[in-house]
Amino acid sequence: MLKGKTAFITGGSSGYGKATARRLADEGVSVIIAARNEAELINAQRETGCAGFFMMDVTKYADWKKAYNFIKTKFGKLDILVNNAGGGVAIEEVTDQSVENIDKSIALNLNSVIYGSKIFAPMMKAAKNGTIINVSSVCAKEAWAGFSIYAAAKWGVLGFSKGLYVELRPHNVRVTCLIPAAANTNFQKNAGTGANEKPLMLTAKDIADSVYYICALPEHAVIEELTIWGIDQEVNPL
Repeated sequence: MLKGKTAFITGGSSGYGKATARRLADEGVSVIIAARNEAELINAQRETGCAGFFMMDVTKYADWKKAYNFIKTKFGKLDILVNNAGGGVAIEEVTDQSVENIDKSIALNLNSVIYGSKIFAPMMKAAKNGTIINVSSVCAKEAWAGFSIYAAAKWGVLGFSKGLYVELRPHNVRVTCLIPAAANTNFQKNAGTGANEKPLMLTAKDIADSVYYICALPEHAVIEELTIWGIDQEVNPL
């Protein structure tokens, strides 16, 4: 169903992005993965069978312009954009956050999504076709201590996705906000909160399967937002 389409996935060298690259490549999609570390990108391309990779910093708009030129030159189109890159940066209470880490978190988790959508939406509008999936977090729905800055960015992704859908719907371009709960990726380790793997946690493959489902729907159908919980995760909302 997706064979022959092209996809660009940020944060594609590990976690959700890498699993999604494998899932879509298995369906015949020409997948380009993006991240900052070239060695990790090379390994991910080998493991997933994706069509190629692009080394970039998603927080830099100039890199998005280069990514656009790369995709346009190599494929001439983009059917699927997965704005997946993100991270906790520093999970600690607001009073303990440095201004530098606050700015990094907003740039990585929110600005990058806006940049990518701004860059590639015109291409999709012109083609009257396309799917943009912006990866948020359940932190956009619930509250946990230490996650306030990260949550602010991920709330922003959800709100941005809703507005973007309204703007692009008349052009037959779909926008979905994907909202995953805790999963057994490197998020906790990279954020400095320690390992948190449990037998019934979500896996990166679960998220990849969800991305595939969103993309594989008939073009007249769109999922506004999709929240995915691991059944092990207890939620005590504010």
